[in-house]
Amino acid sequence: MVDPGYELMLEQLRQIRATQAVHSQKFDEVLHRLSALELGQPGMRRERAGDAETVALLQARVDRVEGQIDRINQRLELTDGPA
Repeated sequence: MVDPGYELMLEQLRQIRATQAVHSQKFDEVLHRLSALELGQPGMRRERAGDAETVALLQARVDRVEGQIDRINQRLELTDGPA
């Protein structure tokens, strides 16, 4: 006859193994997701650099248009002088 304490211990070990298997599976999923993030990060950096370049170009255009509007206002004598 098998000792009840031994059976209880075996059952506990089975549960520990099952829990460990679930944790192992979740850990593998986390590693996979982390790898995907690491692969996507350089692309995001390029996009941010491209966005910064676009903002700089747009600001230069706005500055140029403001200068043109100032000159037009001066020609039409709508302002006293350069702003």
